Amino acid sequence: MSETAANELLTVETRGLLFDMDGVLISSTGSVVRCWQRWCKMYGVPNAAQFQVPHGTRAVDIVRMLKPQFDEAQVAEGLHTIEELELVDTADLTVLPGVKALLARLPAERWAVVSSATRRLLVGRLAAAGLPVPAHFISGDMVVHGKPDPEPYRRGAELLGFAPAECVVVEDAPSGVGAGVAAGCRVLGVLGTHPAEQLRAATWLAQSLEEIEVTVKADGLELRFMPVI
Repeated sequence: MSETAANELLTVETRGLLFDMDGVLISSTGSVVRCWQRWCKMYGVPNAAQFQVPHGTRAVDIVRMLKPQFDEAQVAEGLHTIEELELVDTADLTVLPGVKALLARLPAERWAVVSSATRRLLVGRLAAAGLPVPAHFISGDMVVHGKPDPEPYRRGAELLGFAPAECVVVEDAPSGVGAGVAAGCRVLGVLGTHPAEQLRAATWLAQSLEEIEVTVKADGLELRFMPVI
């Protein structure tokens, strides 16, 4: 991670921003944990009530991990089940600090959401949270390989029309940070779901998006924030 002097405001220029959704824009941790534990109980996974969800991993990959014996039809059915559970369970879904103000300042062509959630779940969660569905997004079912593979963030940069090196990825999970780095992007890790020690591969760390000031320029964006050392 880049070194910055204590109490020094950092300025970063970028052409585009690629946001993860869960843990960056919204918090749906309660729903995710409840729904996966219900899913595990429905499908006879041992110790269902103690299942720890691997944050940032696509649902289809979790289904395959939990049920390696499933054929593709069974995987699809299991994926549909967890998607339905999570679409309904939105009671404690919250927008994270600073998100609405930041997104309101961004031109549509300068940002995208790159999430491990399926398209239906991505759109459903953003709608439930009262956030705009972006003009550009990559969902978990739009890629062959999910995070930590670089494909999602490479695709996200391509969608905006920029090279990965011209984009900043905003992530909260180690798998997503790894995906952004592997794609060739600079990565801003935000704290919340994981401690700083697990996000040290990021280019910079910030407490939250509430810390980020953005200025729209003719050729891109200027970000200013106090990095976590």
